[in-house]
Amino acid sequence: MADLSIDFAGIKSPNPFWLASAPPANTGEQVMRAFDAGWGGAVWKTLGDPIVNVSSRFGAVDYAGQKVMGFNNIELITDRSLETNLREIREVKRRYPKHAIIASLMTETKEDWRVLIQRCEDAGVDGLELNFGCPHGMCERGMGSSVGQEPKLLQEITAWTKEFAKTPVLVKLTPNIGDILDPGIAAVRGGADGLSLINTIKSIIGVDLDRLIPEPRVGTASTNGGYCGPAVKPIALHMVASLAREPEVTIPISGIGGISNWRDAAEFIALGSTSVQVCTAVMHYGFRIVEDMIDGLNNYLDEHGMKSVRELVGRAIVGYREWGELDLGYQIVAKVDAAKCIGCQLCVAACHDGAHQCIFTGPNDQQRPPHAHFPGTASAPRPQVIGALAGDRVPWVDEPECVGCNLCALVCPVPGCITMQETSGETGDNWNRRVQEGRDKVPGGIHE
Repeated sequence: MADLSIDFAGIKSPNPFWLASAPPANTGEQVMRAFDAGWGGAVWKTLGDPIVNVSSRFGAVDYAGQKVMGFNNIELITDRSLETNLREIREVKRRYPKHAIIASLMTETKEDWRVLIQRCEDAGVDGLELNFGCPHGMCERGMGSSVGQEPKLLQEITAWTKEFAKTPVLVKLTPNIGDILDPGIAAVRGGADGLSLINTIKSIIGVDLDRLIPEPRVGTASTNGGYCGPAVKPIALHMVASLAREPEVTIPISGIGGISNWRDAAEFIALGSTSVQVCTAVMHYGFRIVEDMIDGLNNYLDEHGMKSVRELVGRAIVGYREWGELDLGYQIVAKVDAAKCIGCQLCVAACHDGAHQCIFTGPNDQQRPPHAHFPGTASAPRPQVIGALAGDRVPWVDEPECVGCNLCALVCPVPGCITMQETSGETGDNWNRRVQEGRDKVPGGIHE
């Protein structure tokens, strides 16, 4: 089996799977059960001056039969005393010396940071994570995302903490910003040893239409909260990859955002994460999901000839490029397997109403219906292409007109029925090259 152990800026962990700073890492009892289940590390729920939380505090979006596709919370940092948390951290570290314990921190003045860091390090933490990402409650008090959205302030406070810290300092970034590179680079310049992202996205999860109050309801009102869960994974992947390929970012990244299984984790690692942090999936299914994560990642690494998870870190970054670098000559087309087709014609409707009008029903030896790519006029009515011949519901693709957009394969409910097959390889022609060579004017422009 592959070696899953990692060294994150000097923080050692038996595997890259960490609990994110959130309710699952709220108490020592929870963290110990998580370590027993197989988790390699935990970022303790954010410490600072304890607060009073509201009730209720969680909301969710269900979609197409999937519960908790997106998750929203208006919970704040720890509501337990600092002394209680530090006592439990000390005990967990004593019992699990080989597991990583990182203290998530949030406070205000420079002296507050000094005292908080010293007390956490005295309790035995392996590292510190500065919470500059919380998008509700704490940011109104001048902390959380109010710091993460101001790169100069973020850099200054990071530099403060580095004056005091003896353990590695991670900076947790907010996604509620125009360009993630701005706070990421500021953290590097402030001396951070690592980055964590993403924190939750500012959101309103929904509205109680009977009471006309946003959810989750607290009496007769609610507020915006932080959005997370599987729905945010694409956003998190983009931000992680953007930092991982930035030359100035030379410190390790801990990826967060919608990680629910080993494949999600492997994608984050391939795009530059050294460790991954999980919250919503644990809240949904419990700590034991890490067993499948460990087995799945191990099997993947073995199948691809990698002896260590460290070999996977950043391997997909070379394939992440700007649009102008993508090959304009590369071509794929859709292929329909008639033996697997159930005749639902979702692909036909999607192609004709939402894409490029190149999938039809009826005998595939007939010519493409006239005016199939024109919405219709009095002299050229729109052709009837859906269910053109009763009893023949298997669609066919007009390949010369197919642009390889993938939509038909994405909406098809039958696995493997529609595949996208390569018809021409890469040519080296891209938009940037055309601009350099003066070939960027396409016929039909505004000045013609």
